[in-house]
Amino acid sequence: MAMECIVKNDLGTITIVEDVIATVAGYAAIECIGIVAMASKKASDGFVELLGRENLKRGVRVALNENSASIDLYIIVEYGVSIAAVAKTVIETVKYRVETVTGISVTNVHVTVEGIRVQ
Repeated sequence: MAMECIVKNDLGTITIVEDVIATVAGYAAIECIGIVAMASKKASDGFVELLGRENLKRGVRVALNENSASIDLYIIVEYGVSIAAVAKTVIETVKYRVETVTGISVTNVHVTVEGIRVQ
């Protein structure tokens, strides 16, 4: 069962499931300079899979509390970029985009760099 977050306003109630938040976060991350792809880590064998645009949410984990979210991102960065600078940009971009699009407060964004790839 998917977790969901409920946002109430003057007009009514909006229910947003975690897959929507994960998709918004994935698209926001992949648009950042220095990101080659999102990564899906298979827990069983440590194998990292590069994800296309249709599967971006598989590289994102969302944990919801009442009306806030914590987001974990698994990314592949381009060789030669500053990992710290890219991660900072990704954190700021994802937090801003998710909060703007969904109205849900993002408490934190964790970035895990799963690999480096030469373009």
